[in-house]
Amino acid sequence: MQTAKIPVTIVTGFLGSGKTTLLRHILGHAEGRRIAVIVNEFGELGIDGEILRGCGIGCDDAGNEREGALYELANGCVCCTVQEEFLPVMLKLAERRGDIDAVLIETSGLALPKPLVQAFQWPEIANVFTVDAVVTVVDGPAAAAGQFAEDTDAVDAQRRADPNLDHESPLHELFEDQLSAADLVVLNKTDLMDDAARAQVEALVRAEIPAEVKIVAASEGQLPLALLLGQGRAAETTIHLRESHHDHEEDHDHDEFDSLVIELPAVDRDRLLAVLETLVAAHTIYRIKGFVAVPGKPMRLLVQGVGKRFDHHFDRQWREGEAPRTQLVFIGEDLDEAVLREALQGAVAVAA
Repeated sequence: MQTAKIPVTIVTGFLGSGKTTLLRHILGHAEGRRIAVIVNEFGELGIDGEILRGCGIGCDDAGNEREGALYELANGCVCCTVQEEFLPVMLKLAERRGDIDAVLIETSGLALPKPLVQAFQWPEIANVFTVDAVVTVVDGPAAAAGQFAEDTDAVDAQRRADPNLDHESPLHELFEDQLSAADLVVLNKTDLMDDAARAQVEALVRAEIPAEVKIVAASEGQLPLALLLGQGRAAETTIHLRESHHDHEEDHDHDEFDSLVIELPAVDRDRLLAVLETLVAAHTIYRIKGFVAVPGKPMRLLVQGVGKRFDHHFDRQWREGEAPRTQLVFIGEDLDEAVLREALQGAVAVAA
């Protein structure tokens, strides 16, 4: 008897749209499902992987990390590194197919989903896995503002930087490509939108997707798992029918994006947030995320920012033997590390 293929759900969406939050919701309500997770982030640090570990994902009951429970592809986008890292990871999962009920893949916010879906046609994995669905997460407030990245100046700079574009920035094309691959669209952060803005974004999204693709509203990624998993779309068999802006390109170039990591000692939380807001206003920064050490606090502070909007909360205690420190990842264009680092020195806490 032929063993059923393992369903794979690909979660895609722009930077800050809420992909990791959606994954955390799925994993937190797995109800016994054995789910393998592949997390990818465009940057030196697998920050999203750390977030998932912070809520106990990939650990046993004693809090020890299980080998192979969480795969991080930190060497660029999944679509860019697919031939270098993606296939070996999937082959490892295939060896453990008896232990896995489903696979979740979170793409980078800069990734094109179509090449990843097409990779499931490779003979080495085609008989083991099927793409159950591509779930595209949309940042509702950002899309309503026509910015997608929460920062109009940054989007305009992106447009001007590409001589091949007349009226659309690469970010807008990427937004459309992520929608073109979708089997389900999650309109996220609807709690931050009024009815008019929500209707506007739904109309924008509907114009880019077939009639059979549903749009569902969410806040903090809170959706029934029966809606997200088990769609049975076998997307790899129809992905060639979905047109994208990059169908005739041999490579997806991310050279125009900068990603850098800045480490600092403990910082004053309020001063740090003020400095970050100032930097976003003065530089082309699409995303800031990382962990922060705050003097006198036994827990680390998780900071995530898209445009001028910053979220922060304490996610877990510093582990025994783990030196509290501040690590921030910046994603943007023409970033000057020395300038950013100098500005951040103003947030460093003064020793008592």
